[in-house]
Amino acid sequence: MNAETLIGYGFAAIIIVLVIWLRTRGRAKPIRFKGRGMLVPVVLLLIVFGLSISSLTHIPNHPFHVPAWWEFLCAIVLGAGLGSIMLYHTGYEKREDGFVYSKPNKNFKYVIVAVIAFRVVLSQYFKSLDYTEFTVLTMVMAYLYICVWRIGSFLKYRKVSAS
Repeated sequence: MNAETLIGYGFAAIIIVLVIWLRTRGRAKPIRFKGRGMLVPVVLLLIVFGLSISSLTHIPNHPFHVPAWWEFLCAIVLGAGLGSIMLYHTGYEKREDGFVYSKPNKNFKYVIVAVIAFRVVLSQYFKSLDYTEFTVLTMVMAYLYICVWRIGSFLKYRKVSAS
């Protein structure tokens, strides 16, 4: 195993721990700002991924190739599927104090581990793709699952807060 692979696994482990920690910490506090904070990653990732793709188009001595339409379709389907799984395991409840809280879910930590493991396995499977194509497809998949999960969570929150 090379150092790049180990760094990738370490990064995935940090993300898993961070998401689980933030999720468990957030259960004790009500959701603030009318849930708009859930949409922040959607906007930030759009900017970050846009800048990343822009930098990929300017790599010296490495022409940028747009992935094939069917590869984009696969990334979109996988991203939407992973986001739907995350959304299914995300819930909110209105408590006696009138505020909306994240609903505890015993399976959430297993779901986040499974989603990241699935992405790692896929990334190893598709390593034969060109680096820029692989990066673009990974970003499309990640952005879609974050969008489905966060926008869906925001809509769930709004529905619970309106009741």
